[in-house]
Amino acid sequence: MTTKTHVQARINGDDVEFLCEPRQSLLEVLRDVLDLTGAKEGCNNGNCGACNVIVNGRLVNSCCVLGVEIQGAEVTTIEGVANPDGSLHPLQQAFLEHAALQCGICTPGFIVAAKALLDREPDADEARIRHWLAGNLCRCTGYDKIVRAVIAVSDIKDRVPA
Repeated sequence: MTTKTHVQARINGDDVEFLCEPRQSLLEVLRDVLDLTGAKEGCNNGNCGACNVIVNGRLVNSCCVLGVEIQGAEVTTIEGVANPDGSLHPLQQAFLEHAALQCGICTPGFIVAAKALLDREPDADEARIRHWLAGNLCRCTGYDKIVRAVIAVSDIKDRVPA
């Protein structure tokens, strides 16, 4: 029998406490313990980006982080990306407007990754956006619509032809 560990963190702006097994990934904790099912399990080895979250300002694959490692951390999941009033974040709106999604499995990871980039580099250019999103896989849309959606939200949007 494994002893569970008590963890306190701030997730999507809310102080949260939970118990988890030391071997449970953050992805498992988010989905199975906290019912935050937006992060998806695509590969479970850090290669697809479907489970991306932001921990203390850093983009991470939640399948590669243990739940116990977020003790005292600030975590943002796709559920925390929308504006506090419930309206869509500009990235979420841009993904809709640019048809940058199809089946939706990869979409949360792309949006969280793009948010992490634009939080750091609001004027990221197309090359930087493509490089940053290289850790995310999509089997449905291709990447151009996704990149165009991110560009639409970046500070360079006035310098790039639509």
